Amino acid sequence: MQGCQRSWVESMSSSDNVHVEVAVDSLDVEALRGALDLSGCGSVVSFVGVTRDMDDGVEVERLEFDAWEEQLPAVLHQLGEQACAQFGVHSVALAHRTGIVLAGEPIVAIHVASPHRAEGFSACEWLIDELKAQAPLWKREVRVDGAVWKAGLG
Repeated sequence: MQGCQRSWVESMSSSDNVHVEVAVDSLDVEALRGALDLSGCGSVVSFVGVTRDMDDGVEVERLEFDAWEEQLPAVLHQLGEQACAQFGVHSVALAHRTGIVLAGEPIVAIHVASPHRAEGFSACEWLIDELKAQAPLWKREVRVDGAVWKAGLG
């Protein structure tokens, strides 16, 4: 890691199967994947969302994420626990950036370890959809033609 990078990890589970990280300055996708418990698993399914450099034909300079910091880890952790129970996956590691995220940088990463791929894909898709619907995050898009708060959470 270069420079002074800050992130914090919230461990609120009675199990070790869900790992949540709120990344302030950077998000290390591969290190996050390393937090998975792969016991009995034959599949790792991942999703990484990045800041696009264009939106509606206009250059995007950055995204700015504001979060309800006291609640964000709990919401993410609850989603991870629910995915394990609902889809029968073994382990979930998920992280979301806050603050400024430049074009091309990762915003969110989700890794799901499961015995079989079908459950992993279903859980990963459900997790990103629910994260966008439930996580207390607000996104401001800064473009060359001005800035706008994007509708909804996530």
